[in-house]
Amino acid sequence: MGIKGLYHVIADEAPEAIKTGEIKNHFGRKVAIDAYDDLKTTRIEITANGPSSMSIYSFLVAVRSDGQQLMSDTGETTSHLMGMFYRTLRIVDNGIKPLYVFDGAPPKLKSGELAKRFARKSEANEQHEEAKETGTAEEVEKFSRRTVRVTREHNEECRRLLKLMGIPFIVAPTEAEAQCAVLARAGKVYAAASEDMDTLTFNSPILLRHLTFSEQRKEPIQEIHLDKTLEGLNMDRDQFIDLCILLGCDYLDPVPKVGPNTALKLIREHGSLEKVVEFIENDPKKRYSIPEDWPYKEARELFLHPDVRSADDPECDFKWDAPDVEGLVQFLVNEKGFNEDRVRSAAQKLQKNVKTAQQSRLEGFFKAVPKTEAEKKDLKRKHEDKVAEAKKKKKEDAKTKKESKARTHIST
Repeated sequence: MGIKGLYHVIADEAPEAIKTGEIKNHFGRKVAIDAYDDLKTTRIEITANGPSSMSIYSFLVAVRSDGQQLMSDTGETTSHLMGMFYRTLRIVDNGIKPLYVFDGAPPKLKSGELAKRFARKSEANEQHEEAKETGTAEEVEKFSRRTVRVTREHNEECRRLLKLMGIPFIVAPTEAEAQCAVLARAGKVYAAASEDMDTLTFNSPILLRHLTFSEQRKEPIQEIHLDKTLEGLNMDRDQFIDLCILLGCDYLDPVPKVGPNTALKLIREHGSLEKVVEFIENDPKKRYSIPEDWPYKEARELFLHPDVRSADDPECDFKWDAPDVEGLVQFLVNEKGFNEDRVRSAAQKLQKNVKTAQQSRLEGFFKAVPKTEAEKKDLKRKHEDKVAEAKKKKKEDAKTKKESKARTHIST
């Protein structure tokens, strides 16, 4: 799930924190990609390894033929390999050097959320079987996607593929997003790439979204900067974490009736979750109620001090190698039934692009000059003016729309 509604809060309150652009704009950059990304939908599976891989899951769902997953002649699913192979090639083809980070065991506090997802998955299985008996083709396809299962074998095969491609990967002790954030803060990579907004909560300086989307989706890459987010929200990191918990995270049940606007208002007015909880419990109007089991302090601690490998750990020393062409042919062609000409052609392109990606961006040679306090205040004032102007325009547009609707109603 990540952090519910956080992107829209940032877009409304700190728009300057978000940049959009083409994938080619990230040429020459190293990026840590969260391979185990929790989906914000019910389409997820719990396996013996913990939460499913979002990248692998999305390939199993998206890379299909006539509604069915792609399979080899022997009946083995190959959608995950097809997706991982060609999406990674696309990333490298644009001059980006990817590092995949896989989840380890989920934190104990996350078990409640995982159990709910498992229950939803079981329900989807039942609905899928019922749809096959009585439903339309569209309903069968919808529930079929929700029952997709990512197995340990799928994960291991993707890691084997990455190794043959010369693409590095590491396994995090727990949350992949937290490990990506460590690498980004240490400067080992430019950014963390994930669809989950909690990557920012784990203190990644830059989050890239939509990087692993297919080319057909035509989605621009979103680049979200944490420093500008905090500046626009006028919060420090502790308050930002408390906001994220109140918005709704993977570790706790949400507070009923508290949406993004209310969560933002509560943190701004009271400053911390301790004060928010105190206000809610003592509120004579009883507008909100804290769930019975709501260990927000433990959730905060997981964001502040997650179980990660330090950036100087030997496990975090990674490099990009030339692909093992014959190994790829053996695995993808001989074992999985891929087309040999396509695999060899892709491998040659990979070899060429790995060399090209050795070029460095100019930003690697220069250090940004820190802004003075006066400059920061000036930027903050301009940002507040811009936000106020945007809100004013929104109200005026709503008023105009309401008046127009009223005139139309009178005339009829």
